[in-house]
Amino acid sequence: MQKNTEIKSLTYSRALELQDELVTYRRHLHQIPELGFDLPQTTAFVLERLREFGYQPQMVGKAGITCTVGQGGPTIMLRGDMDALPMQEQTGLEFASTNGCMHACGHDFHTTAMLGAAKLLKEREAELKGTVKLLFQPAEEFMNGAEDVFNHGILQNPSVDAALALHVVHAPLGTAGYTTGYACGSSDVFTITVCGKGGHGAAPHRNIDPVNVASHIVLALQTINSREVNPNELIVLTICSFHAGSAANVMPAEAVLKGTIRTMNMEVKAFARQRLQEICQNVCRAFRADCRVEFSGNGIPPMLNNDELCADVAAYVDEMLGEGTAYHIERMTGSEDFSVFSHHIPCALFWFGTGSDEEGYFYGVHDPRVIFNEAALPMMAAVYAECGMRWLNDHSVKK
Repeated sequence: MQKNTEIKSLTYSRALELQDELVTYRRHLHQIPELGFDLPQTTAFVLERLREFGYQPQMVGKAGITCTVGQGGPTIMLRGDMDALPMQEQTGLEFASTNGCMHACGHDFHTTAMLGAAKLLKEREAELKGTVKLLFQPAEEFMNGAEDVFNHGILQNPSVDAALALHVVHAPLGTAGYTTGYACGSSDVFTITVCGKGGHGAAPHRNIDPVNVASHIVLALQTINSREVNPNELIVLTICSFHAGSAANVMPAEAVLKGTIRTMNMEVKAFARQRLQEICQNVCRAFRADCRVEFSGNGIPPMLNNDELCADVAAYVDEMLGEGTAYHIERMTGSEDFSVFSHHIPCALFWFGTGSDEEGYFYGVHDPRVIFNEAALPMMAAVYAECGMRWLNDHSVKK
């Protein structure tokens, strides 16, 4: 992908001056990864930096942070997530986490880029033709952080007209991929507990084997994908965890399955949830077992990228970082809970490249060995800030 690397933007030029500062922020956050809504060190760090920049940040929901810059006019929200994953880091970096959690999805990059954007925007607040609302969001990995801040009114006071999020991805440094329309899958996480009757493994006729029943459930659920949903619709139903028993000669009383459903269609999402429960209950009934099917909340909807907003952001990015920086990519079945906002206001989710195989970055997100190129930090900060300023300028008359 050929790009014009000449620096044309004051925003990007200033962001490059902040690179050392941003790297320091990122490395500090990388060493203190925290999970879900339990982010005391992370939120304290973000609050302190924002106050230093001249903001008056407020908590929103269980662990979100929000603040605004500018005033009046239209409002655009910039969102960055803060939480990490429960996995042991294996990067060997001198600033690697040692607490059993890891920023393997790059949310330390997102938080840092948002802090960089906050500083850039505050320095040029007088130029803003409206309001930029910043959202530092918790619990994206648990897929309920966006819902929490939404329920606590993040899209109000002031009312938000559009929103932008960036997410790091294993791709050439400085590229920005996006998909118009439905861009990411919905997510429904479930646990199926099959309840049988335990006993001696040598006398299965006296027991009700939950392993056998659960195995039939695993196979039967695949017919939702293959036989019950229109082949033109995208759906993935995957069992990712199967646990039962602890001894070779003892039949357990329970077997536990965990998995996920992904689709691009809310009707298919509802249908798959219903059929999963019906299939589990009826398979268990056929083998004299019982079961409990539990979903992790209502799940999240598919990510809906707004065509007009994506075109605007792509144009801003190309003008700042070079023609061809923003490019179309295929939709993905992975999920992002930024999607919650996308069914209420125009949203754009862009995937920002932080290193490819050819550049010496061999692992993708959620891998304990993943390393991200820190040269992306000022680029991402500049994209957030530039897009916020440019969008307000282009839409201030329309409001």
